[in-house]
Amino acid sequence: MPVRWWADGAFIAPPAGTAALHVVGVRGMPDRATARRTIRAALLAALADTLALPAARIRLGGEPGEAPYALVDDGRRIDLAISHDGDVSLAALRLDGAGVGVDVMRVANAPDWHAVARDYLGPACAAALAGVPAPARAAAFARAWSEREARLKCRGLALAEWRADLDVELAACRCLPLAVPDGYVATLALA
Repeated sequence: MPVRWWADGAFIAPPAGTAALHVVGVRGMPDRATARRTIRAALLAALADTLALPAARIRLGGEPGEAPYALVDDGRRIDLAISHDGDVSLAALRLDGAGVGVDVMRVANAPDWHAVARDYLGPACAAALAGVPAPARAAAFARAWSEREARLKCRGLALAEWRADLDVELAACRCLPLAVPDGYVATLALA
């Protein structure tokens, strides 16, 4: 799935048209607060462009810790998802009313990867990661974690330790990898 990158107040790639699903990204922000403001500006611009409306007719909502959304002044509510890591931020919007989740993660060696995988990704994923050769394990862990986070966001759920019943619910989400800068992985989850 392509990402529309935002730079200097405009999209680098041309608008994707009227499709129901869009992913926008920003990179190189100097701090988290700037990244949050900039990804929201890019998201608002993508919504305005996609809906062919002035941005003033769209309001972004959602408190920290709750799923973000957009309200259009005609009463429509649009599901959104936002993720940040390092100097990359991504946002996804879905106009067809179905859930959406997105997560970006920097690839890095985590000394406690096995315990974290066992606790949050489940025993099967932890065992699969243990079978990945050490040089490739950081990327495999990042992909698995990104997929889990994207699925949780898609279902409107907070991060929680692994449970078999939760895995069943999350399996209903379809995941797609996103093209992001080297050293990162990202996943888009769709209900």
